[in-house]
Amino acid sequence: MRIQQLSELLDYVATCRLEMAQLYSRLHMQADSSRVKLMLEYFKQHELQTAEKLENYIDEAPRKILDTWYKDIVFEDFITLCIKQTMPANMSEDDILELHLELDNKLIGLIEKTALSSASAETKGALDDLVRVEKIQQQRLVHSSIRMDDI
Repeated sequence: MRIQQLSELLDYVATCRLEMAQLYSRLHMQADSSRVKLMLEYFKQHELQTAEKLENYIDEAPRKILDTWYKDIVFEDFITLCIKQTMPANMSEDDILELHLELDNKLIGLIEKTALSSASAETKGALDDLVRVEKIQQQRLVHSSIRMDDI
């Protein structure tokens, strides 16, 4: 996927978050373990909320930042990656967490890569802030999923 404007990139990341939610929903139907199902439902809700927050950010961000153009931002087809992802019915909580972190880190990496390619300090700062928020959310999600083990 080739991205030219920051608004396209952020919209694509929001779409990828929704695709992750669909993946977790699909895996939920295939999972044997009730604990894994609980975790997948939690991750699905997290992704839906993250996509909504990102869409709200896009609606509220200054046009001059969203209209920033990029030359060489190329990203793998994340949506196809989610669609093709499979797991066995006996998937574990660790398997799900590992999958989530792999997918989440790809999206965070895309935003980081874009921040590094930003000529404007204002755009770079906005993207760096977004990366910081995404990483904090990731940490909270990991902590919450670890706490689920205590249930």
